[in-house]
Amino acid sequence: MSLFQEIDFSAFSGGQITGIIPGSVAEDIGLQAGDELLAINDHPVEDVIDVQFYGAEESLELLIRRDEEYLLFEAERDYDQELGLEFIHPTFDTDIRRCNNLCPFCFVLQMAPKFRRTMYIKDDDYRYSFLFGHFVTLTNLSEHDWERIETMGLSPLYVSVHATDLEMRRKALGNATAPDVMEQLRWLADRGIEIHTQLVIIPGMNDGRYLEQSIHDLAELHPAVQSVSVVPVGLTQHHKYGLRTHSPDEAAAVLDYVESIQSEFLQKLGVRFAYPTDEWYLVTSRPVPPLDVYDGQQLHENGLGLVRQFLDAWESEKLEISDWRLRSNQPLAPSPQSLTLATGTMFAPVLEKAAAVFSQLTGLATAVLPIVNEKLGPTITTAGLLTGTDTLQQLRSAGFGDLIVLPRVMFDHPNTIALDDISPQDIANQLQCPIALADTMGDIWDAVTGRSQVVYQPGKPAPERIDLRLLDDDTLNSNAHLS
Repeated sequence: MSLFQEIDFSAFSGGQITGIIPGSVAEDIGLQAGDELLAINDHPVEDVIDVQFYGAEESLELLIRRDEEYLLFEAERDYDQELGLEFIHPTFDTDIRRCNNLCPFCFVLQMAPKFRRTMYIKDDDYRYSFLFGHFVTLTNLSEHDWERIETMGLSPLYVSVHATDLEMRRKALGNATAPDVMEQLRWLADRGIEIHTQLVIIPGMNDGRYLEQSIHDLAELHPAVQSVSVVPVGLTQHHKYGLRTHSPDEAAAVLDYVESIQSEFLQKLGVRFAYPTDEWYLVTSRPVPPLDVYDGQQLHENGLGLVRQFLDAWESEKLEISDWRLRSNQPLAPSPQSLTLATGTMFAPVLEKAAAVFSQLTGLATAVLPIVNEKLGPTITTAGLLTGTDTLQQLRSAGFGDLIVLPRVMFDHPNTIALDDISPQDIANQLQCPIALADTMGDIWDAVTGRSQVVYQPGKPAPERIDLRLLDDDTLNSNAHLS
C-alpha cells in the first residue's frame, strides 16, 4: 500500500505553490498556482529541501491538495529538466525555527520599537543556514534534524560559534545547557559537511585567549571548517546587558592578532582561514586588503571584502566615465546638476573620496551625507540598518541636491522597505526629489545618465505592501558599504 493511502494528510501542512516555471515538469503535468504540495514519491515534504532532494528522481509521484480534493500526479523527468515549483515560503511545517538562546548581544533584543514585525523574531533555523547562508548556533536541533543533515548532505552550513570553550560559549549564548560545539562540528566533519563559522567578539568576554583558542580549535577541523569570520559586536542604544563595543585600540589589537596568524595558516593550510570583517579596518582607519586575501571565500553577506569590491569596481567605473568624457565635450543633459549620496557614518569617509573623484570626472556637484542612526543609536554605523525616518529628517535638515542616492541595502526586503516600513517612493514623495538606489558608483553613474531601473520620481503612489512571511526579510548582517 502506498504511503499516500496510509497517511491522513487532512491536518498536514504542505507547501503552497505560488508559481510554475515554464517548460518544467510541473507545467507539463498541469500543476497550478494555489495547489499545495504534500508529498513526493511517498515522502511527505516539510520544506524546499525535501522538494529538491526527493524531486530529483526521474520518476515522480506528487500528491497535491487542490481546494478540498487530493490529486496524485505522475511524471517522468528528463535529467536536466527542473521540477519548476515556486513556494510562498521555503519551510512548510513552520514559518521558521526559533532560537532557544539568550545571547546578551542578540540584535533582536536590542531593537527599537515600531519596526516591522519580523525584526522582533529570533530565528535559528539550520534549513536557512543551508539554503541562504544564515548563521545558526546548532543548539535547537532534534534527532530528526541531524538525520536530515546527514542523509541529504546539507553542506555547507554556517555556524555561530563565538567561543569553542564550552563554558564561555554558554555564557556568550546565555544558554547553560548549550551542547559542545566542537563535538557537533566534528560530527559534521566526519560526514563530509563543510562549515563556515563566525566569532562575534565582545571586549572583555570572548576576546584575548578565548579568541586565540577558538581560532586554533577550529583550524584543527580544516578543511571541513572552511573559514572563521571574526566579527565585532554591534550594540544599539537599547542594549540592556552592560556590554560595550571595542575601543579603537582594542579593535586594532584584534586586527593585529588575526592578521598575524593568517600567514601561519597560509603556510600550514594553504589559506588564511581566519578573516576579519571590513568593520575592523574602517574603525581603525586602515586600508582594506585586496580581494585575494579572502582566498575566494564567498562571505560577502557577513561583511568580508565588500569595501574592497566597491573600491575595485570604482577603478573600472572611473575608466568608463573618463572614456565618456573623452568622447564628449558636452555636459550631461538633462541630468541632475547636483547629487546627495546618503550612507552610514562608517562608510562615509570611503564614499567621500570616491564622490570627490566622481565630481571631478562628471562636473556634477556631489555631496556625501553621513546619516546618524538615531533610532538604534550612533554606535550602529552600517548603511543596511538605517531607517527611513532618520534619513528623511537628516536630509531635510542638511539640504540635498537634484538627485538623492540611497544605499540599496537599506531597502533590502521584498517589499523594498526600510526597517521602519518606509519605502524609497515614500521618501521621494515627502522630499519632492527623485531617489535612486545604488550599490556602486557605477549605479550612480547609471542614475545620472538615465540608465538606472531604480529611480523613484516624486508624485507616484508607494507600491502596495505584499504580505510576506518571516525570513523573506533582510538579515541583520548589513555592513558598512554604499549598498
